Amino acid sequence: QAKLEGIVTLVQLAATAACLVLAGLAVLQLLLAIGQPLGRLAWGGQHDVLPRNLRIGSVVAIALYAVFALVLLVRPGMVPVLPAGVAAIAAWVVAALSVLAIGANAASRSRPERLTMTPVAAVLALCSIIVAWG
Repeated sequence: QAKLEGIVTLVQLAATAACLVLAGLAVLQLLLAIGQPLGRLAWGGQHDVLPRNLRIGSVVAIALYAVFALVLLVRPGMVPVLPAGVAAIAAWVVAALSVLAIGANAASRSRPERLTMTPVAAVLALCSIIVAWG
């Protein structure tokens, strides 16, 4: 039983870490949405200040990050608002999207985006996989 408690603690720690990463990404997207010149870190890095359509995309990204965070908190039972089966499937979807984000960021033409967002995506992917597995 002590071993099981350690696994649950690891999954909860991974969920918490993933939510912190998602919160940081949401802050970045909010700054991008309000026109701060941080565009080299996101959306392919082609603009310092994002055009309107990408600012809207940043707002949508914030909403998606909130859903992802909720899913990652539901899976280990920290916020029990979904059935366990739904949470398990949703957590694997979040994990898969996080893994895809590693490749997308690594392929960016923007060196700042590659150097900052690829490792961030990797941490999020690792945490998401731990949560989904848990």
